[in-house]
Amino acid sequence: MSTETSTRPITAELRRAPAPARRTFGKWFATTGWRHLIGVALCIYSAFPLLYVLSASLNPNGTLLSSNGFFSTIGLQSYIDLFQNQQRPYAAWFANTLFIGLTTAAASVFLGALAAYSFSRMRFTGRRVGLVSLLIVQIFPQLLAVVAIFILLTSLGDVFPALGIDNQIALIMVYLGGALGVNTYLMYGFFNTIPVEIDEAAKIDGAGHARIFFTMILRLVAPILAVVGLLSFISSTSDFVLASVVLVSPENQTLAVGLYSYVSEEFTSNWSVFAAGAVLAALPVMALFLFLQKYIVGGLTAGAGK
Repeated sequence: MSTETSTRPITAELRRAPAPARRTFGKWFATTGWRHLIGVALCIYSAFPLLYVLSASLNPNGTLLSSNGFFSTIGLQSYIDLFQNQQRPYAAWFANTLFIGLTTAAASVFLGALAAYSFSRMRFTGRRVGLVSLLIVQIFPQLLAVVAIFILLTSLGDVFPALGIDNQIALIMVYLGGALGVNTYLMYGFFNTIPVEIDEAAKIDGAGHARIFFTMILRLVAPILAVVGLLSFISSTSDFVLASVVLVSPENQTLAVGLYSYVSEEFTSNWSVFAAGAVLAALPVMALFLFLQKYIVGGLTAGAGK
C-alpha cells in the first residue's frame, strides 16, 4: 500500500471531525482572563510612581503640585541645573555612589563566598554555633547601632584617619559588617546544592581548597554571586541613615544624602531638580539589574531551598 493511499482515510476522518467549540468570554475570563486583568492592574500600579517622577523631572516649575498633569510641560532645565549647582556637586555624588556601591558589592560577594564555602565544605568546632550566631545578629538592624557606629568611627579616626568620620572607606566597612551575615547564610544554602563529589575528585588530583574554590566552585555558584552583588549594590546606594551620619562634607556624600538637600529646606525646595536627580540615580541600578537578570531567579530560588 502506498503512502498516499494509507494517509487518505486519516485525512477524511480529520475533515469529518467536528471543530472544537469556541470558549465564551465568561468562561475565558473565569479560567485565565482574570489573571491578565490583575497583571495589567499591577503594571499600572507599579508604573504610576515612575511616570510621575519622570513627569516632575521634566516640569521646570519646581513643584510636585504643578506636575499633576502628566508631561503637560516638558523641558530639560532641571537636568541642566542639576549639574550647574556648585554648592551641590551632583557629579561628585554620582561618582561617590558608584564607588561605594560597586566596592561594597564586590567585597560582600568575595567575603560572603569565602565564609559560605568554609561553612559548607569544612567541618570545625563551632560551625553550627557560628551559623546560628549569624542569624541572631541579623535580627538587630544597623539602625539600632547608629550611635555606637558614630562613636566607634570617631575614636578610630584619631588613630586611623581612613576609618574615621567623613571617609568613604569607613562607610564601606560599616556596610560590609552589616551585610556579611545575611549574605553568608544565603550563599551557604546555594553552596550546599553543589555536589561534594566535585571537591573530592579535585582533591584526588591534588587540588587544594584555594584552587577548588577559585577555579571550580565560583563558576558553579555564579547565580547566587550575582544576586548577592545586586542586593548589596542596591542597599548601599539607597541607604540614607548611615551615609548621612558617616559622610559630612558635600563632596563626599552619596546621592541619597545629597539629593535630600534639595527638599529639606523650608523655603527653597525644588522638587523638579530632585526628581531629575532621582531619575538619573536609578539608571545604574536598572542597568545592573538588566545585566544580571538571567542569574537572579535561579540564585534566589536555589539559595532559599536550604
